[in-house]
Amino acid sequence: MLGWVSSIFKRVVGMADSKDLASELRSRDVARVRRDIAVRVPSRDVVPGGRRGVASGELPDEIRRIKPRSPRAALEPERVPLPTRRSERVRHPLVMAGNAIFTVLILIAIAGGILFVVAKQRFDAPGPLEKEKIVNIPPRLGIRDIADLLVMEGVIDQPWTFVVSAVLAKTREELKFGEYQFPKQASLHDVINTIVDGKVVQHQITVPEGLTSEQVVQRLLETDILSGNIKDIPREGSMLPESYRYARGTPRDQAIQRMQQAQARVVQEVWDRRMPDLPLRSPQQLVILASIVEKETGRADERTRIAAVFVNRIKQHMKLQSDPTIIYGLVGGKGTLGRPILRSEIEQATPYNTYVIDGLPPGPIANPGRAALEAVANPARTKELYFVADGTGGHAFSETLDQHQRNVARLRALEQAQRDGTPPAAVQPPIPAAGAAPASPAVRRPAPVVPRPQSQQPPPATQQPAASPR
Repeated sequence: MLGWVSSIFKRVVGMADSKDLASELRSRDVARVRRDIAVRVPSRDVVPGGRRGVASGELPDEIRRIKPRSPRAALEPERVPLPTRRSERVRHPLVMAGNAIFTVLILIAIAGGILFVVAKQRFDAPGPLEKEKIVNIPPRLGIRDIADLLVMEGVIDQPWTFVVSAVLAKTREELKFGEYQFPKQASLHDVINTIVDGKVVQHQITVPEGLTSEQVVQRLLETDILSGNIKDIPREGSMLPESYRYARGTPRDQAIQRMQQAQARVVQEVWDRRMPDLPLRSPQQLVILASIVEKETGRADERTRIAAVFVNRIKQHMKLQSDPTIIYGLVGGKGTLGRPILRSEIEQATPYNTYVIDGLPPGPIANPGRAALEAVANPARTKELYFVADGTGGHAFSETLDQHQRNVARLRALEQAQRDGTPPAAVQPPIPAAGAAPASPAVRRPAPVVPRPQSQQPPPATQQPAASPR
């Protein structure tokens, strides 16, 4: 209670003190005004007309009759202060030059901001391309040359927008040459990203199974997708027949190297999964026999059976007697003879003629595909030793020489009927091997080879086309 009364008392005393202080300040102001007036008006002891002077302590009548000023005039100062002189430091040349540079930098920043906004809008705006288009950017072109090329091809509108956008995006040094496909109405952002990422167009090049290395090289030289020359023909059987995708301008040597690496990988994979009792001693022998199988048939349903015939012959130390080995021994990597095999050529000794040599030839006769490699590594479980063309694109298989000779006779009759115009239905069907299903009539390509039984000697050479049923 006492504390509350004390606080009220202090407030009242404080208010009283503040009132006294205000009145004292007002009295001081009046005294100061009087002193100022005394200074402005000259002092006179005698005033005409019985009026008292300043010395009497009263204001003159002239001063008392001063007309009051308006509030606005009263607020205006009677003396205007003179402007202060600028500092010598402010007028220093270095300071003035710094101010000028700072002003210029501000103007440049403003202009750059405006330019950035405009460029950003054009960067994401749809382009003028009416439909997707492929453009080839050659090597060693500068950024301005690339921009002019894109304008000429109708991909972009103005070259400067491409240059400015690439510089602002810090991708000037990352632009890559190549063949690019730009979509319809591709924006500048899409165009730059496509070139920087190197998303070049990939072209498919297919190498069929069964071609020799010389034939593969010829195909690669004929295409305009690849560039450069090929110094040496690759080793036979070292390239994997497959469909590959290459960018335009890929060196041909690089394409061959890729095929060789693929073949080496596939051969090793297939060799690791081979049949345990396979009578082959190395991956190279696998490739040699697979190349013969590849040249014998193009039908997928016959590869394992033809591979089984050769594997069975190797196990029984029989000559392979494969016609494609005769052809390769005569023409090498050219691949085709262009005519039927002559009887004399069957007995002609060459390193590859399996009618003359024992076992496998010294090297592959073509580049086999994966299917042929797998067929040789895991052939069908049969006892078949012979096969001959059945006249429908497939082959008739047999386990004995007697069955084989009857299948050969049927083929001869079919060929004679075709020459004479006799309906094929009148010819007796081939005799299937024991426990084997008849071959399907589906055809991919004509079967080029007829292996002969080891005990059957070829007829004497007469320089006439061989009686081989090809």
